[in-house]
Amino acid sequence: MVPLDRISPLLEKFRVRTRLFHTGPLCGVTTFAAQPGRGFLHVLRRGEMEVTHQGAGGRLERLRIDRPSLLFYPRPLEHAFHNAPNEESDFACATLDFDGGQAHPLVRTLPPVVVLPLDDVGTLGPALDLLFAEIDNVRCGSRVLADRLFEVVLIQLYRWLLGHADELALPRGLLTGLSDERLARALMAIHETPGGPWTLAAMAQEARMSRSSFAARFKELVGQPPADYLAEWRVTVAQGRLRTGASVAHTAAELGYANPPAFSRAFAQRVGHSPRAWLAADADAGAAP
Repeated sequence: MVPLDRISPLLEKFRVRTRLFHTGPLCGVTTFAAQPGRGFLHVLRRGEMEVTHQGAGGRLERLRIDRPSLLFYPRPLEHAFHNAPNEESDFACATLDFDGGQAHPLVRTLPPVVVLPLDDVGTLGPALDLLFAEIDNVRCGSRVLADRLFEVVLIQLYRWLLGHADELALPRGLLTGLSDERLARALMAIHETPGGPWTLAAMAQEARMSRSSFAARFKELVGQPPADYLAEWRVTVAQGRLRTGASVAHTAAELGYANPPAFSRAFAQRVGHSPRAWLAADADAGAAP
């Protein structure tokens, strides 16, 4: 079993809020609209349905779900259920709101949709039992615990994905890097202390590898050189700090930059705007209807 600590620093810095919004049958065709920063997690424990969404190249993809399954849409993607679960079904849906939207580290590393038969993810059984037991109480007005249980299901799903990255043929990125025991040590250290003095030698030492072997393995599994990942991670953390009101000077010092101008240059190189210009644009986007 993959230790939860591989993803806990990510979830501590970049929260995911889950909210149960539907249980029971659906009628006809039900469409779930794409909204910025929002994903969906659907659990079908009994019943069947067809699902459509836009695939690569704009073509419509159709999936037939005829066994208990979990459907995970990590990024905004409009999708629809056809011949939706009827009164004999055991069905629940939750929205997922990710801090940072599509920039969330655990969002951008996944394919547009993940469909998993529940039989393949045995570790989800206890959490799903609790979730569907609580759904009976939700119908009587209690929702908070069901929301938290959906969060537990999501975390356990990520744990399972980490342990099966190879067989799922996940795209190169954070999850494939974390699935490698040696790279995971370095990635976890970077995630926990993004402002540390992270040279290539220091990262390789965390992984207990030579610099050349570490650099090659890192690029193979993560898809970019270690220095690029570190710079990207620092900017991602900086965006979260700035959103909560941290000053540019404080953020620069926290993330290991020599001074605010050095931080601003690194930020602009990755984002295309200075920290203040990006923050203003981000606030405007968040205020838009």
